[in-house]
Amino acid sequence: MKTTLFVLFLLLTSAAFGQSAGVGWALDSQPQVVHVPSHPQTAAPQPMAAELNLLGNTNYASAHGERPLWEVGAKPVEVSLGEIARNLRKQHDVAKKADKCFEN
Repeated sequence: MKTTLFVLFLLLTSAAFGQSAGVGWALDSQPQVVHVPSHPQTAAPQPMAAELNLLGNTNYASAHGERPLWEVGAKPVEVSLGEIARNLRKQHDVAKKADKCFEN
């Protein structure tokens, strides 16, 4: 316990000394003027750049409008909730049971 407190005390005092050691010569009370660079040409109107094809030399097709997913996708098979419960019960009956059961 004493060693832990001594190490903690040594660590904290060294950190405090490191913060206060350079105050006399590292920090200057003279104001520093900040020069913000100005780029007036970034907001000026410019002509549009040339078209750039991201796909390379490949051709692509595009269409207008949207089709709902229910028109495009396959029809889902309707399975009743009772049928799902019966299948789960059958799987539970067939599943391998534990040989030994430990209780505390």
